[in-house]
Amino acid sequence: MERKNYIDNIRWVTVVIVVLYHIIYIFNNSGVITNLDVKGVPQLDVFLSFVYPWFMNLLFVVGGMSANYSLQKRTPKEFIAQRAKTILVPSICGIFIFGWISGWVTNQCVDMFMGGGDAIPAVIKYLIYCMMGIGPMWFAHELFLFSAILLLVRKIDKKEKLLALGEKTNIWAIILLVVAVWLSSLVLNTPMIEVYRNGIYFFMFLLGYYVFSHENVTDILVKYKVPMIIAAVVFNGIYACIHYGENYASTATLKSPLANIAAWTGVLAVIGSFKAWFNFKNKFTSYMTKRNFAFYVLHYPIMILVAYFAAKVAGISVVVTYFLMLAAEIVFLPLLYEVISRIPVLKLIILGIPSEKN
Repeated sequence: MERKNYIDNIRWVTVVIVVLYHIIYIFNNSGVITNLDVKGVPQLDVFLSFVYPWFMNLLFVVGGMSANYSLQKRTPKEFIAQRAKTILVPSICGIFIFGWISGWVTNQCVDMFMGGGDAIPAVIKYLIYCMMGIGPMWFAHELFLFSAILLLVRKIDKKEKLLALGEKTNIWAIILLVVAVWLSSLVLNTPMIEVYRNGIYFFMFLLGYYVFSHENVTDILVKYKVPMIIAAVVFNGIYACIHYGENYASTATLKSPLANIAAWTGVLAVIGSFKAWFNFKNKFTSYMTKRNFAFYVLHYPIMILVAYFAAKVAGISVVVTYFLMLAAEIVFLPLLYEVISRIPVLKLIILGIPSEKN
């Protein structure tokens, strides 16, 4: 199968958006829970609420598409084993290797142990810090879970009738799917930890597998890319304006019809425009594609440490700290990758890269 470069480009570009999102989010003024009790530039929150409805949904759609292509050349057993090595193992090991950093920083700003921290054994505090430091790795957990459930769905649908049905999707069906997207956002949302929006994320994953893995369907998005881009800018712009200064990431807010229209149009616009204009490969895109998962799992610890020591400890202005975090990501992410990728054990358990012989 010919490699679909536009999907690779969607992945790494979205990871870049995630990094920029977190740099601003850590000092957000919208009431979204964060690790630091420092407020940043309120106007920058517009970017957060503009991208939040669609950018993680997009990654799950792409994840579903990639699952389809992977299963065309692998058996189900090979597929789930490959996903366990490249997704599950690093997402779990990362929590215990560097995830504790987020919990530790949070405790420096808010005394989680209410003055009784000295009486708690260090190993217990470490484990608590780790559980608080899942951070961006929740995406990998969800992606592996959905991949496993997909294999069960395929066993039930042995004749792949759903896949054949997805190939018949036309522009009107694509538009009307927004209703199903909205309904999926109403179910399987975890309480307290609102990032696990299982209903909509699993549905997006299935849409990627059964609908958008077909060339004729993505060609429709190419044909209507300009209207889709306009719709995405309008609806996400309205969402950002309406929820400016509010918790744009709360489950209640994300259940609204507007949030789901914004999410759906954003996903459609990106897929159509990238297939039309960014379906290519060069040295830079190849570099980013190879490292996109590593940059995703490693960027948060770097960012949170710089944010804490610069803004909280050294008292550097938030504006300057934004640039320090960005500079640190640009410098240290590639360096960390080069170091870790040369240590076989760490390469597997942190980056999900098996040894050459495997």
